[in-house]
Amino acid sequence: MADRTVTHETEKQPQAEPKMVYGITDIMKLLPHRYPMLMVDRIVELEPEKRIVGLKNVTINEEFFQGHFPGVPVMPGVLIVEAMAQVAGVLIYRDLADREKKLIYFTGIDNARFRRPVVPGDQLRIEMEFLNRRNNFGKTVGRATVDGKLVADAIVAFAIIDRPGT
Repeated sequence: MADRTVTHETEKQPQAEPKMVYGITDIMKLLPHRYPMLMVDRIVELEPEKRIVGLKNVTINEEFFQGHFPGVPVMPGVLIVEAMAQVAGVLIYRDLADREKKLIYFTGIDNARFRRPVVPGDQLRIEMEFLNRRNNFGKTVGRATVDGKLVADAIVAFAIIDRPGT
């Protein structure tokens, strides 16, 4: 009798890892942020001038956990929105002419909602896309998830300005 391998349709096929579009070194070439304010670790998807997906690994080593809250560490919502703005910033800076002479200011937040706490060990998956853009102003809309569950969503407005001194 010949040896046969049977594959059942219910068996899961291995899924490919998401392709890393930008690692941390690439992100640091685009964003002016540095420790402790750099809130993006990796970009895993990017459609130029349309949408982007980034990751933020949340660790107990984050400085804000010392005081927010002792014994019950929770990532502040404002820093989740900052991470969302920085992921959008990668999308904007990527195609910006003379980007070393520009800064992108976060000018507003609309409809921000925080659905569940983000804690050490979580990985934020941040999806942002352009709502509109005119010259040096625009809005992006996005959502942050952990393990596929929505933790926050917001509309983030921005302005592109000349970096002081250039």
